[in-house]
Amino acid sequence: MGPSIISFSLHFTFSTLKHTSKINHCNAVKTQIYTQKSALSPSKLQIDQTRNVNHWLSNTMKLYNCPRTTIFGATKHEFISRGLVNATQDVSERKRRSEDLISKLLDRRWSLDKPDAKVHQVMYTMKQTRMTSRFVSDVNFSINANPKLGEACMDESYKCPSFYVVRDDLLHPLANGNKARKLDALLPMIEDFLGTDVVTCGGVQSAHAAAVAVSCAERGLRSHLLLRGEEPEILTGYNLISSMYGKSVYVPRSIYAKREEMLLTHAKAIASASGSVVWFTDILDSFADLSDGVHCIRTPDNKNLEDGTKRVVIVKEGAGDAVALLGMIRLVQYLSQGHILGNKRPYNFVIDSGTGTTAIGFAVGALILGLPWKITAVMLADTVDGYKKQENHLISDFRRYYASDFTYNTSENELINWVDRETPRKFGNVVEGEINACQQVAKQTGILVDPIYTLAAWEQAVQLSQREHEHGSKVVMLHTGGTLGMFGLAQRYKSYFSTLQGLQ
Repeated sequence: MGPSIISFSLHFTFSTLKHTSKINHCNAVKTQIYTQKSALSPSKLQIDQTRNVNHWLSNTMKLYNCPRTTIFGATKHEFISRGLVNATQDVSERKRRSEDLISKLLDRRWSLDKPDAKVHQVMYTMKQTRMTSRFVSDVNFSINANPKLGEACMDESYKCPSFYVVRDDLLHPLANGNKARKLDALLPMIEDFLGTDVVTCGGVQSAHAAAVAVSCAERGLRSHLLLRGEEPEILTGYNLISSMYGKSVYVPRSIYAKREEMLLTHAKAIASASGSVVWFTDILDSFADLSDGVHCIRTPDNKNLEDGTKRVVIVKEGAGDAVALLGMIRLVQYLSQGHILGNKRPYNFVIDSGTGTTAIGFAVGALILGLPWKITAVMLADTVDGYKKQENHLISDFRRYYASDFTYNTSENELINWVDRETPRKFGNVVEGEINACQQVAKQTGILVDPIYTLAAWEQAVQLSQREHEHGSKVVMLHTGGTLGMFGLAQRYKSYFSTLQGLQ
């Protein structure tokens, strides 16, 4: 039997097409494809290989605004357009550019020692023919803490529906999930800038504020946390962690409403007359202006804090700057390794979205790497228009600071599928029955989810995995952490927690 369709197509695309005229291109391709189609009965492996390369080509072309049709479309339609010939001639160059961009983005110091995250598999069966409520009470869950991953699971099939969970909630005992990922590249840049103090803000139970406090303390930086509202009678949850690791200041809501003014005033008071204050975005600007891209590295020789001079850095609420995308891109690159999830199989990632930064960073990473992954983001705090505005803003800043030639074609495919929560509500509110649902998930799987964020992603993962069970693609939920917030919720919703009982 002659060479496989995939081998023929790649060889023909990258070699033959470069040395013949455009007319001969089309004639030769028609003849070769007809011969191949007549001579071969492609095996399932050959078809799968063709689809995998087709996925990569499609995503790579979308990244650079090229036509989505690939060389493999010719095996079906027996023609190649002039634009397709030009596009396929440059595929290897685009792949090289993607690899160079990833190398540029990830070749830096990080806050996390390594990007690794455990991946578990959740299987479930329905108690009823179909779910009769918006919660998971109609489902029995079980967990596989050591599932087959990578190439080993490509052809794996299961009798019952299932989905994977990326356990970012296990990154750190206190500062975990997407809050740690957002700080992954940010804190080393503050150190490179020789910052001594960090000022940020958030709610009383802000996971971001707690993550900043813990991470700064671990790196020898002082954190100052401006928390909205009144100090609780008893500190608990993230509020307790913030106060243990940093300096918490409770700010009336009327003052907190003017965040920038509040942050700047407090930072100037910390710096005093001898110190200096800078917004983190100014640090980004200074690094972007360095022609050689070399950052100043903090060492004992240049730290020079003996005189007590303070360099105060202001980090905005949630740390939702373009630098936050880098930590997510690092995670995507880790997950795409062959022994984890690989880069061939289509996955649908479900991510709960407060500001949307995590989902946007994840989607950008998948696009740059040419992965056949979809991103479904569950909206928790804004409308579709609001999230798309955030998407455009962050990608604009990403181009400005890291990849000026980065682009994607929104006319054919959305970067992210923004979806409503199963039960929409004002952000931060809990609906009756959700605490019990979190308890059920915890007892049956050992995974703790919270009703504000991760329960919404869990419910969406269950629904999607039911539909995807028959179609070969797999659903993956990114666990974004936030579980310490349950302690704060127990203070606000005492009646929901006081009635917790064991499962019947």
